[in-house]
Amino acid sequence: MVFVTLCKVRSGTSKERTARRLDYQYPEGMRVLGEWWLQTPDPEVILVTEADSAAPMLAARAAWDDVFDITILPAVTAEEGMAIARQAMA
Repeated sequence: MVFVTLCKVRSGTSKERTARRLDYQYPEGMRVLGEWWLQTPDPEVILVTEADSAAPMLAARAAWDDVFDITILPAVTAEEGMAIARQAMA
């Protein structure tokens, strides 16, 4: 399943968060499809990942929830969404 994670700055400086990110390793089972650093605090980071369960997402949230307000959303591609819609409307 694909997840989109939005990270809004809660505390710390940009320099502190960047130094911490340089040492951070994503949890096992989390495949990163993209990570974007924006020039705004809300959100400052957008992360798109894939995982077979929510467990790696919860581990990543626990690792960063002291510096970010984190929202994790399941997502589908437009193509997947349209296929689901076609099935639902049949």
